[in-house]
Amino acid sequence: MARLSKQARREQLLDVAAELVRGKGADALTLVTLAEVAGVSRPIVYDHFGTRSGLLLALYRELDERHRAALTDALRTAEPGTIADVMSTAYFACAIDMPEFTSLSAALKGDPELEAMQHELLAGYVTLMADALAPHSPLPKNVLRLRCRGVLGAAEAIAIELTHDRTTAAEATAALAALIRD
Repeated sequence: MARLSKQARREQLLDVAAELVRGKGADALTLVTLAEVAGVSRPIVYDHFGTRSGLLLALYRELDERHRAALTDALRTAEPGTIADVMSTAYFACAIDMPEFTSLSAALKGDPELEAMQHELLAGYVTLMADALAPHSPLPKNVLRLRCRGVLGAAEAIAIELTHDRTTAAEATAALAALIRD
């Protein structure tokens, strides 16, 4: 079997970590468990992530990048009157494709360092949203950013409902689009 490059191994470990979180929740994700499930030695996992916090953060970053890329791609082709629908559809497509994102987000809360990084990444997503909405909104930029942050909090709550099968993707998408428009 060919040896993986360091970057390819990291990607493989993050894919396995995402599957672990998806199947068993974020509490089940440890460096030791990841090494066992990925079929690699513990030192390899420790070399890539250092600590469980480092692993959680790396996985959160990876999922955040995928989420942001999906929204960016969707916004590129959006018609002006459809921005809220496009944003909502992209958000919940990611929530469905990456249900571990919500569990991971909850796991980061409570650790000040991890929570600070999560807020930093969230700020980037807020900027992406606000920049897309700004040409269509009469609100001052600071007010629009604040509303986008609130909408993302609501989106996370709706995503929890969706991932627990308490609503449908269509209902979740419509609810979030309405919040974005208002």
